[in-house]
Amino acid sequence: MKDRETEEWRISQEAAGYADFHPSGNPRSPLLVALHGYGGNKKSMARLVGPALPQGFAFASLQGPHPHLIRPEDRSRPLGFGFGWITNWKPEESIALHHAAIDAIRARAAAEGRVDPASVFLLGYSQSVALNFRYAFTFPENVRGIVAVAGGIPGDWDEEGKYRDAPVDVLYLAGRTDEFYPPDRIEGNARALGRRGANVTVEVLETGHDFPTEAMPLVRRWLEERAGAAPGTQLRE
Repeated sequence: MKDRETEEWRISQEAAGYADFHPSGNPRSPLLVALHGYGGNKKSMARLVGPALPQGFAFASLQGPHPHLIRPEDRSRPLGFGFGWITNWKPEESIALHHAAIDAIRARAAAEGRVDPASVFLLGYSQSVALNFRYAFTFPENVRGIVAVAGGIPGDWDEEGKYRDAPVDVLYLAGRTDEFYPPDRIEGNARALGRRGANVTVEVLETGHDFPTEAMPLVRRWLEERAGAAPGTQLRE
């Protein structure tokens, strides 16, 4: 086949994305949208982030679009499954899926009167962090703030005209012994975010590449302080 011409055909198929939405019970609530790391799912992220959710917040746990099998160490147990967000195979399509999913959650919840579209927060762990930064600095009017846990910034962050400058509030959590995103790397990323106008708070936790339960009170307090404040407001840290 090596001597034959090859044509790549893109086959459009309908594929649903999934999120679990938990209303606050109050109209026009602040909304926290949480995104798991590689291999996670919407249920596992909801269990993890639940303790960090402030009173009166609506909550959505979004699931990555790319499923894969997870083989348990105990081979007598059934295969599990996890989800990812992006690979280096046509990454622009995965980025578009992420952005469309955030737009869909925000638009539906706002149209139903359940959330305040001006008070939407994104929380990401590991692989989903850079995607959230891409979204927030492409559509800053759609995001009030970001909680970023043990993840990076887009590889094309410094490309001229790629992203917009905006006073997005960011809580950036680093693990002191994280082998992938150690504190000095997170600090460098925070400075890069600041060059585009972000208001970044960095906190170093005594953990590795993880989202520990000890972080939940910190996240909850940060969200509570910003839920009723305008972007760029100077707040107590």
